[in-house]
Amino acid sequence: MKKSILLSILSLWGFLALAQSGDIIKKGISLGPLPVVAFDQDKGFQYGALLNLYDFGDGSHYPHPRQQWYIEASAYTKGTQQLFLTYDTKHLIPNIRMSVATTLVIDKAMDFYGYNGYQSFYDIDEKTPFYRLERNAFSAKADFVGNLWDNKFFWQASYYFSRYSYNPIDLESINKGKDEEEKFFGQTLYEKYIEWGIIPQNEKDGGNTSALRVGLMYDTRDFEASPSSGIWAEANVTLAPTFLGTTHGYTRYMVTFRHYLPLVRERLTFAYRLNYLGSVGDLPYYIMPVFSNIGKEYDRDGIGGYRTVRGIMRDRIQGLDVAFFNAEFRWKFLRFHAAKQNVYLGLNAFVDGGMVTRNYDLSYRGYSLVSSVRPIDSDDYLKYINTDKSDKFHTAAGAGLRIGINQNFIIAVDYAKPFDKQDGKGSLYINTGFLF
Repeated sequence: MKKSILLSILSLWGFLALAQSGDIIKKGISLGPLPVVAFDQDKGFQYGALLNLYDFGDGSHYPHPRQQWYIEASAYTKGTQQLFLTYDTKHLIPNIRMSVATTLVIDKAMDFYGYNGYQSFYDIDEKTPFYRLERNAFSAKADFVGNLWDNKFFWQASYYFSRYSYNPIDLESINKGKDEEEKFFGQTLYEKYIEWGIIPQNEKDGGNTSALRVGLMYDTRDFEASPSSGIWAEANVTLAPTFLGTTHGYTRYMVTFRHYLPLVRERLTFAYRLNYLGSVGDLPYYIMPVFSNIGKEYDRDGIGGYRTVRGIMRDRIQGLDVAFFNAEFRWKFLRFHAAKQNVYLGLNAFVDGGMVTRNYDLSYRGYSLVSSVRPIDSDDYLKYINTDKSDKFHTAAGAGLRIGINQNFIIAVDYAKPFDKQDGKGSLYINTGFLF
């Protein structure tokens, strides 16, 4: 299980003043820097920083920025490095919103718990590196959104490119600094999946995606960064044929419905999200843990973790089709001005869940060491895989704190604990923005 606790150092411009009413109208450039310090048992300490940058122009559009940037650069002491860059604007191209994003992640210890949810057994006594692999991931996209009707109904179009390469973990790096009894030797689950033939030989090293994406969106949110009323619904399809340069062609689609219900105006909101991520036919295995939106957000890891199902281990829920939900109460209990900034404090309580609705083929397709007709050549296969077991919802609950600055820059602290120990022991997240 990932044992990562983010211990971000927050700088809030001389924080804490008496509560005041009414926003200060912001003009020009507003910065939201956030140094980040983290620790992961297998990756080591993380160090780096992120920056939210907002351009409010002459203030006539406040609290909506004319354009915004997000930059994050960080590294781990055992070698993992990551870089995220995004840019979003509604004013560069007349009547069209443009969002571009690029990411580079060199992950020396990415989570891998198998496929089809509870069909894959998670051994809580197994050493952590058993559930790790090494992945290098690069992605870039350019998304465009235009009005179809009344600035509520929109078309979406996008070009998307990604390159994923996979390898077994570097045992020397993983074992560095550990006592002898804590060191890991032998095969990881990822290597066993290759040996059993579940991950095909022609896919095991990863591949490229070159895709076109199209969709429709309905959006009546009152305020994008922190909505308290409205509906935000999307449906899009990703077409990644080989003639565009995709290594293993596929078609994927996603339907998302988000609803924001004001219970106490500008104070208490109930929000929920329903999401279905499906595919037509098969998917290359390396695409399953990728959760990608059309819009200003960059790619995330798959179902399980902060941006999808909080409290569930990262990538715990992988299959050809998956569904998940989030439901939470959001309470903004205090507003004030501090150092000429608009600040609010909020609390939230939530329940998240997800499950695999269409299974990846987990049947044994490897070669027996004893006989070409023997169906199973290792007891490990039967230990870690049970295709007779159906998946069910992986569910977690938790609570969190929100610190909002100038309406758009939001520091988010959440803790969530799963209901089933097969999904982990609980997770603390410190990040930016609302989940949805």
